[in-house]
Amino acid sequence: MIWVDTILQGILLGGLYTLFAAGLSLVFGIMRLVNLAHGDLIVMGAYLILLLVTLLGLSPFVAVLIAMPLMFALGYGLQKFLLNRTLGDDILPPLLVTFGLSIALQNVLLETFSADSQRLPTNALTTASIDVGPIALGVMPLLTFASAILVIVGLNQLFYRTELGRAFRATSDDATTAGLMGIKPARIFATATGIALIIVTIAALYLGLRANFDPSIGPARLIYAFEAVIIGGLGSLWGTLAGGVIIGVAQTVGAAINPEWQILAGHVAFLAVLLVRPRGLFPRAND
Repeated sequence: MIWVDTILQGILLGGLYTLFAAGLSLVFGIMRLVNLAHGDLIVMGAYLILLLVTLLGLSPFVAVLIAMPLMFALGYGLQKFLLNRTLGDDILPPLLVTFGLSIALQNVLLETFSADSQRLPTNALTTASIDVGPIALGVMPLLTFASAILVIVGLNQLFYRTELGRAFRATSDDATTAGLMGIKPARIFATATGIALIIVTIAALYLGLRANFDPSIGPARLIYAFEAVIIGGLGSLWGTLAGGVIIGVAQTVGAAINPEWQILAGHVAFLAVLLVRPRGLFPRAND
């Protein structure tokens, strides 16, 4: 029974990693952009929620609703005025620019909030649990996993049921041809990054409620997100969920065997999947 509990906890942990990765997968799937500042943007979202909670006295779940449009605007402007200028056949310019952005964000957060660890204020909800037979499942991990499912379902509905989604798919397939058909790729790319930062804000909420954060932890969040995206298959949203769950389960199983193996086990699972499926579990047909 202990192994059933371990695997269930790993699946729920995978929901958090899915939220870390979903925005990265969205941006890569549409414009083939690997954003090395993604993890730092998650941390920035956590600090923004903390700032709103502190200044306005709001619950974190209310503060995130205010933070979402602010982060959307940040993502839209960042893509429109900076990252769109780096896109092209050469993948090096966006990598260099987002790496520089990552360093800049870390230093801005460090100067603004100091290096001290922070955490969003918690209440009884964050420590509550539900008994499922002999297994106790935390309410917060369940909410995190449910939010991850809703995000993936919502993105799929957006992609395949809306006019904006058709524009996303057309621009992803051939931006030049889409432009000839009246679609403005630069605007589509900016919108996609704005939506990605809305997802980042949701991830930041659960990061801040579940663990301490400080300005330096962004790169580690990026690694988890990147591994989940690669495991699932570049640009595959449901694959991203599968990748997050695989990393989460690997970490909890590794920790159950030896607490020192938790992080290592996730990386080993990532490498194992790459050995068997170098393009990920659910690669897109045109990748």
